[in-house]
Amino acid sequence: MQETLLAKKRRGPAPTGKGTQIVVRMHSDQLAPLDAWIEAQPEPQPSRPEAIRRLVEEALRAKRI
Repeated sequence: MQETLLAKKRRGPAPTGKGTQIVVRMHSDQLAPLDAWIEAQPEPQPSRPEAIRRLVEEALRAKRI
């Protein structure tokens, strides 16, 4: 008899990087302006996490000036 080797399945989504994960809970009154900002962006539109990263970078850059 021949053995069949099966690859073990990985749990969870693929890792996206080695940064520190920050979990933030937002209410719908905070998400509505965020989603509107995302809709105003050119294609490909950023995901919510990417939009938050961009807006934080923009705010920090503006503070330095």
